[in-house]
Amino acid sequence: MVKHIILWTLKDEYSGVQIAEIKKNIKAGLEGLMGQIPGLTDIKVNIDPLDSSNADLMLDSTFESYDALKAYSENPLHVEVANTKVRPFTAERKCFDFEA
Repeated sequence: MVKHIILWTLKDEYSGVQIAEIKKNIKAGLEGLMGQIPGLTDIKVNIDPLDSSNADLMLDSTFESYDALKAYSENPLHVEVANTKVRPFTAERKCFDFEA
């Protein structure tokens, strides 16, 4: 089993209302991939960080194997969500993958 954790910081140009909508769309888009991508066994997006956090949202996903994670990264469904709901709105991305 492989865990794939991503932390994002949104671009500074968005207002509170826009930020809430962006986070909601990222969560819906990524969590909507569950059951559609082989090897993806769990996916959650947390959009409500505590004040002590220095990121705006977090992806916590689990894959059957490292090969499944690599396939996910290239899967057209994932690429579409990343290109339309995530990348245009994020300023910074940190990734941490590990075997669990």
